[in-house]
This record gives sequence, C-alpha cells and structure tokens, in this order.
Amino acid sequence: MASKKVPTHVLADQVKLEAIVSRVKRAHGQLGGVARMLEEGRNCDDIVTQMSAVSKAVHTAAFTLISASLEECIIEGKSDQKAVSEKLQKLFLSLA
Repeated sequence: MASKKVPTHVLADQVKLEAIVSRVKRAHGQLGGVARMLEEGRNCDDIVTQMSAVSKAVHTAAFTLISASLEECIIEGKSDQKAVSEKLQKLFLSLA
C-alpha cells in the first residue's frame, strides 16, 4: 500500500536560518531564567513578564520560519507549490 507523500519544505536561506536558531537559543535561555525565578520565589509580575518575552521570541521564530519557507516555495516554483503553501498556511494558523 503506497502512502501519500506529504509536501515539505526545508529552509535553505542560511542567514535567515541562523537568525531563527539564534532567537530560539535566546528563548531557551530566557526559559531557564523563568525556572530560576520560580525556584527563587520571585514575584508573579516579573515571572509572567519573562514568560511573555519567551512566548514572543518563540512565536517570532516560528512566524519567521514559516514566512521564509513560504517565500522560498513561491520563488522556487515547485511543482507541489500549492500543497506546500497550504501546509505552511496551516502551520501559520496553528500559531494564531
């Protein structure tokens, strides 16, 4: 039984990819800071503010990845461009 091929895209733009990786690593460090703040018994306002920064960093990285991938997909003119675009749109909406 043949399985249906799911359209995929791997970001080729190394500059954008490095920027996304950097943002994710920064968010990782911020999340570690949140854990320390919780362990230290810091106040809720400070913790929630830091959690908001982590969330924004992760969402920005995801949006950047999706938009850069969509741009590459359109520019490359892949034969499965429509299917890849639809998949990327679903990913975008999953973050909304």
